[in-house]
Amino acid sequence: MTSHPPVCTPTSFKKAAPVSRNSFIILSNWLFTTAGFVMVMVILGGLTRLTGSGLSMVDWHPVTGFFPPLNEVQWQSVFDLYKASPQYRKVNFGMSLSEFKGIFWLEFIHRLAGRFIGLIFLVPLLYSLLKKELRSWSPKILAIWVLGGLQGVMGWYMVKSGLIDEPWVSPFRLCAHLLLAFLTCSVLFWSGLVLRSKRNQATLGKPRFFQSLKNPNILIILMLIVLTICYGAFVAGMKAGLIYNTFPLMGETFIPSEILFHTPWYENFLTNPVTVQFTHRVLAVFTLGSIWLYGIKTLKNKPSDLEKKRIIGLLGWSLIQVILGISTLVLQVPYDLAVAHQAGALILLMLFLGTLYYKTA
Repeated sequence: MTSHPPVCTPTSFKKAAPVSRNSFIILSNWLFTTAGFVMVMVILGGLTRLTGSGLSMVDWHPVTGFFPPLNEVQWQSVFDLYKASPQYRKVNFGMSLSEFKGIFWLEFIHRLAGRFIGLIFLVPLLYSLLKKELRSWSPKILAIWVLGGLQGVMGWYMVKSGLIDEPWVSPFRLCAHLLLAFLTCSVLFWSGLVLRSKRNQATLGKPRFFQSLKNPNILIILMLIVLTICYGAFVAGMKAGLIYNTFPLMGETFIPSEILFHTPWYENFLTNPVTVQFTHRVLAVFTLGSIWLYGIKTLKNKPSDLEKKRIIGLLGWSLIQVILGISTLVLQVPYDLAVAHQAGALILLMLFLGTLYYKTA
């Protein structure tokens, strides 16, 4: 007796509808674009801090703040509010209205850019809701949008610390504000890479980032990058870059005598500008060394040509970032180099994440 295979009928067999890759690519492009805008925000934030513009707006109106003063009466009202601030009384006393407008506009543009990013980020959120194959990404994109909003709230919390007694913001709040910006940009960048991946849809959500951290070498490099960024924010907040403008020595020695000036000793690492600058230097050197050891080891394993280019790019930029930092210090923190160094830290983090993503793909 001969058996026959079952006959497939339209009711017993349905061909799976193919999932278009175009929607994933479009969404990833939006996330990459938004990450680029966040980087612009980091640059604008650096400029507002360096020029003292960040404390020119002494109030925060998340909705009505879209509009600047529109006539002389409104300008005078805003200027009168600023006159009550510590920065005016202790730094800019006697400043004219026209001079005030100069610092006001930079901070206004910085805040306006933040609102603009919040609005354009609604586009990928709506797009993910409209596309059936992307709806699983909607909660993730909404979470990133909320993270960006928290970064804005932290920005105002930071500014408030400079409006009470002293005309400068808390270095710790500055660090938190910067880290949230870097985190937002990192999540946007990583999510864009995941969406752009050519792997099948079933594995798109696999949390490979946390799995990669099981490698102690990768975890150490990431921790060093983050710690170096933190101490860079402390250096900026304490204006520690304006002391000991020599390298590799700090004055006439590698380790300055004031490094443990405060008691108890551990407070120096958070409150002593000399110790903060020294720590930032040491962390930067260790970060550079760890990245180069990681890169050389990877190159010895004969990676693909594309992976080799990524590693070489990471190595090259890590060296450029250190050169930018040394130049900023030695030249006593010129605006252009200081902003480039801050943006360079974000670029270095993105390059490392990109290398890490494709290495674990």
